[in-house]
Amino acid sequence: MGLPRHPATFHAVRAANGLRRQIRSNTLLFLLLAIGVGAAASLAAIAIGQSARGMQRVLFGLAVGEHLSAASHVAPLRLLALPIGGALLGCTLWLLRRRKTIDVVEANALHGGRIPARDTATVVGQTLLSNGFGASVGLEAAYAQAGGGLASLLGQRLKLRRADLRTLMAAGAGAGLGAAFGAPLTGAFYAFEIVLGAYTPAIVAPVVLASLTAATIARTLGIHPYVISAGGGHPIGTADYALYALLGVVCAGFGIALMRLVALVEAGVRRSPIRPAWAPLIGGLLMIPLALLSPQVLSSGHGALDINLAATATLASLGVVILLKLLGSAVSLGFGFRGGLFFASLFLGALIGRFYQLTLAEIPGLHHLAPDDAAVVGMAALAVAVVGGPMTMSLLVLEVTHDFSITGVTIAATLIASTIVREAFGYSFSTWRLHLRGETLRSGRDVGWVRALTAARMMRRDVATIAADTDVAAFRDRFPLGSTKRVVLLDAKGHYAGIAETAAVWSPSADQADRVISMAKFVDTALSPDMTIAEVLEAFDASVADDLAVLSSDGQVLGLITESHARRRYAEELEKAQRDLYGES
Repeated sequence: MGLPRHPATFHAVRAANGLRRQIRSNTLLFLLLAIGVGAAASLAAIAIGQSARGMQRVLFGLAVGEHLSAASHVAPLRLLALPIGGALLGCTLWLLRRRKTIDVVEANALHGGRIPARDTATVVGQTLLSNGFGASVGLEAAYAQAGGGLASLLGQRLKLRRADLRTLMAAGAGAGLGAAFGAPLTGAFYAFEIVLGAYTPAIVAPVVLASLTAATIARTLGIHPYVISAGGGHPIGTADYALYALLGVVCAGFGIALMRLVALVEAGVRRSPIRPAWAPLIGGLLMIPLALLSPQVLSSGHGALDINLAATATLASLGVVILLKLLGSAVSLGFGFRGGLFFASLFLGALIGRFYQLTLAEIPGLHHLAPDDAAVVGMAALAVAVVGGPMTMSLLVLEVTHDFSITGVTIAATLIASTIVREAFGYSFSTWRLHLRGETLRSGRDVGWVRALTAARMMRRDVATIAADTDVAAFRDRFPLGSTKRVVLLDAKGHYAGIAETAAVWSPSADQADRVISMAKFVDTALSPDMTIAEVLEAFDASVADDLAVLSSDGQVLGLITESHARRRYAEELEKAQRDLYGES
């Protein structure tokens, strides 16, 4: 109510508004903002990674540079860190028991890129606690959430437009992942395929610049990119493509089984007498015997992946580790530890690739695959089946192997895995978890505007009504031809009783003594005010109606929607969303 009284406050507000306007209209300034977001995401990712490794060194007695999953032996007493971490995590779950946190995919799909700072702190803190105390989960969710959350907070402070905020938030999420792996292209395509769910010319520059900045800063600060030795000396022929295509099919099936297993364990815990706050502690106790059998089940599996790629494996040894890691991931996530399956799926995929290669080698006369190549292709194929993003994982292979020949066959295998999972299952791990919570998201595409455009927002409130037991003559007296196309009928209690078309009531065949209720249409078909535009259009298609009433929960008429108006509003909002997506003015 009026301008700020203090001159310094007035000038600060005016400067902030001026900067906001310039960012909205100046592409170069927005790119500089994306670079700043990339730098912040990189520092956040480094801090998260170093904190988790520091916690593991202290809790499990590791040497500097040693990975928990690569430890040859962990003292049984030190494994008590698992239930202790579970207990601490349970305390946070109890404190936040009435709050549902928003991750980067959900934020971009439903909330226009808006993530509350508290949600970012919650996801990062719980993931760090879970991984740092040894649970079989990765830190990738924390990397993406930290980068995306910081970008979202900055964008909200600058009051960026919806499309710009979504782009900036995705750039931050991709930058966090790119910094963690030292792989800028992987980070950028993670933003395109998984967070945004789209790839358009308007978003390429800010997302790529943010990821490049993050990876560059990470390398400058001594974070070495992840490198795997594969390909090179193994020429890829037609037979390799055929066999790796079959590996893509195998990984698709395994990925679906893994996601369903995690969901099955979660459902079992929910149906059990175990309270949510106690579930991580019990999960930590269940992890102890698995870790005693093999420390490779602990943490995300970076060190274990290096061991298995370098070692001479047997079918039996690979099978045991696959089973233990599968159980470890299902127990950790099912019992409430926070994290994702990004690196766990890379690790399991590499093991499955090696298992597949050894199995084929036992078949006489069959073309043999190179062990390291099979591991790399399996790694990417299973990660695509679980996480999604065929180009993301294919570029990860390129950036960690520096080999184009193996990248080509990887693209083929990942596309096959992605297609099978999409058709047979329909979800990635992140959207599957949202589905179990009652959401219907299939990707990070912006569907928030669809949910915001409800029947209540579209309906006309000036509805012509009349008692349903009125006779035709009285109806004609009140509503002459041309006055209105339809009239809503009300019963004795004032509740909805159908719709009468004025032209039908004025038909020469209608007896003036008849009641208009006899001509009522759509008596059992109506809309509720919270129905989305998609649900409204489905109702029109199913009823073949031109008009439908909007009713309250007790049957009172709130308004009326015509099909033509609903379709026009949908087309307008869709055009606006596409214009924002492609950066058109």
